[in-house]
Amino acid sequence: MNQKRIAIIGGGPAGLAAAELLSLSGHAVTVYDAMPTFARKFLLAGKSGLNITHSEDYARFATRFGAASARLRPALDAFTPGNIRDWAGGLGTETFVGSSGRVFPDVMKASPLLRAWLKRLEAQGATLRTRHRWIGFADEGYDFETPEGRSIVHCDAALLALGGASWPRLGSDARWLPWLSEKGVEIDAFRPANCGFVAGWSESFRERFAGEPVKSVTATSDAGTFPGEFVITANGIEGSLVYAHAASLRDRLQRHGSAALTLDLAPGRTLERLIRDLTRQDVKSSFANRLRKGAGLDGVKAALLRELAAERDRADPVRLAGMIKALPVPVLETRPIGEAISSAGGIRWSSIDDGFMLKALPGTFVAGEMLDWEAPTGGYLLTACLATGRAAARGIEAWLQE
Repeated sequence: MNQKRIAIIGGGPAGLAAAELLSLSGHAVTVYDAMPTFARKFLLAGKSGLNITHSEDYARFATRFGAASARLRPALDAFTPGNIRDWAGGLGTETFVGSSGRVFPDVMKASPLLRAWLKRLEAQGATLRTRHRWIGFADEGYDFETPEGRSIVHCDAALLALGGASWPRLGSDARWLPWLSEKGVEIDAFRPANCGFVAGWSESFRERFAGEPVKSVTATSDAGTFPGEFVITANGIEGSLVYAHAASLRDRLQRHGSAALTLDLAPGRTLERLIRDLTRQDVKSSFANRLRKGAGLDGVKAALLRELAAERDRADPVRLAGMIKALPVPVLETRPIGEAISSAGGIRWSSIDDGFMLKALPGTFVAGEMLDWEAPTGGYLLTACLATGRAAARGIEAWLQE
């Protein structure tokens, strides 16, 4: 075999997945990362329990990537959630399915898996370079800042796997945007995904309830209705239930300038029962007592009603019951993209071919969150990064053979 030199720029899951396939094929693969260690976002995400993939029916799983689902499908088909569990097992990390359907490593952290993965890459002959920051193109090569100074890398093919724009302190800072734009690559602006929102709380509500979880509710937006929980923050709302609606709320804010997440604070009680039980309460009782006795609500849920429901709605049992079952929480804006778990936007699919090569830059491939797709939390993001990294590796091999 004619060994080829391949540069992989970005040492997160997408880049490492590509390196694994390409080094196994015998190519001279070098992985470059700007940070002192590889896959820092992956490691941080795995500190409290890594969602490595999701166990839901695969036909449903493959639709979780919004408008990009069809373009991602071939890559996902080639590295399914089941394949990921087998792959992790081969690296000594067994997995289990949690009650939510999310798949976790038995050890509930990412570091053992990453250590074994890097060891495998080195055993296959891959060269791993940290503290090598890509700073653009130069002399028909890739320009790097390194501990030893500037270095220009020439190679037969390159993969860019530099992430999106979320968590920039971990390396995904989108500094590459102007360098690709100048080469004619079309890119949609990055936007926060799986993010929190500003809600404009009163000072008294913020001081008392910031940090409080709101449990056992359902929330509705254009995305649908889902059960779960979220957290009140000093600025607004965040947490898994909010993230499930984040894309819908963000897009509605962008289109209409306003949006609201509608809460059912008592999903176990019907509207009719609430009306009946609230009507029975003594009108002279305090609002807190009427809520507690008539609806079983207190604490932060009662405070949300006090904060968001008009006085006439709180005073009337029928109106109050309606607000308990459908309380709109207006959101004013997304939190900054640097706080978001992931990002939407990126390189347009029209700018790459079926092998993940940039049409404007033959020999340069892209994978992971640089591409324009988004997905909910729960293992979907990592699965697509791994799958697109491997798909780009296959694209590189096919292109080199040509």
